[in-house]
Amino acid sequence: MKELLILGAGTAGTMMANKLKNALDQEEWRITIVDQFKTHYYQPGFLFIPFGIYNKQDVIKPKSNFFPAGIRVIFSAIDRIEADKNKVYLDGGKTLNYDYLIVATGTQTRPEITNGLIGKLWYKNIFDFYTIEGALALQQYFKDWEGGKLVLCISEVPYKCPVAPLEFVFLAEAFFSKKGMRDKVDITFVTPMAGAFTKPVATKMLSELMKEKNIKVVPDFYLERIDNDNKKIISYDEREIEFDLLTIVPVNMGSEMIARSGLGDDMNYVPTNKFTLQSEKYENIFVIGDAANLPTSKAGSVAHFASEILFENLISAMESRPLMAKFDGHANCYIETGYGKGALIDFNYTTEPLPGTFPLPGIGPFGLLKNTKINHYGKVIFRWIYWHILLKGKELPIEADMTMAGKKNITL
Repeated sequence: MKELLILGAGTAGTMMANKLKNALDQEEWRITIVDQFKTHYYQPGFLFIPFGIYNKQDVIKPKSNFFPAGIRVIFSAIDRIEADKNKVYLDGGKTLNYDYLIVATGTQTRPEITNGLIGKLWYKNIFDFYTIEGALALQQYFKDWEGGKLVLCISEVPYKCPVAPLEFVFLAEAFFSKKGMRDKVDITFVTPMAGAFTKPVATKMLSELMKEKNIKVVPDFYLERIDNDNKKIISYDEREIEFDLLTIVPVNMGSEMIARSGLGDDMNYVPTNKFTLQSEKYENIFVIGDAANLPTSKAGSVAHFASEILFENLISAMESRPLMAKFDGHANCYIETGYGKGALIDFNYTTEPLPGTFPLPGIGPFGLLKNTKINHYGKVIFRWIYWHILLKGKELPIEADMTMAGKKNITL
């Protein structure tokens, strides 16, 4: 029997297990999925926990709820991949052989990398919201906070869900306004990027929204260290920003297992053909989701669109056919902006977010680069779609390839 091995049972790995289960002959192929943890987290929901919109039970479910019947599931940490021998070594010495391997091990926050981040103020005046622990600790802190300088700082790019820091400051602005203490909270958005986002048209729209909400943006700030004693973040060029409360997007890196396997770049992301999703070094290894070094967002929508291309190419590889499907880097992200409104961006490797309507040209119902209530509802509905459709590998009425239909091609 031939072996298909999937490493990682997060969003991307679970989707692929579901898509492939019904496509492969069960008498010919055995599908095995390996993951260290038994709990599945709806990570986009962490953002809402500090503001009391979601609670812990809203973002966690057992991973076993989403695995298709008939696949082999192994809950174990992974020691390393020995790609030259088509083997994976688990902690404890167990060895798994494979004919084809899908790497879906994601990316993790690494707060210990930034000097001074995990110090005496960690989870006291400094919090992340990219972990369930950090989001819950910040929720508790917000209950009694009387105001001051709230600074959000992005440590380094890339990181999971590029719009989440924007959403955080927008939601914070609305949260403190509703509490009647907005005048007591100074909000600053600090980023190593040249503006609020990575692309000019979206940056212009989002910067105007920041200005409207009285949120200061500090661009081109490359975080070097955190001074716990004086409550300051300090850049490599020695610029300093004071804070009373710091929310941090820690450095993100791929799995240490990738480093131990000799398969990663300096950030532990696997060099991957950005079109075929095949490993640049090994023809029988494919990479999906945040584990890959693709030049696009590390977001669930990217994993979803990429899963359709990976599915086609993996089947082609198994049948010794050329890999004809091409991933265009399609990303689609709702941006919660507070007060029951949201924005939406849709882009790919070559086309930046543009204004227009989505998914139907001229009809929508969602507006691209528009701050509307219907976009907020899209964000709310997505949680149900995630649990019931996305993870189970079901089809959505949105093509994997980005379309220009409904978009207005403008330049600044």
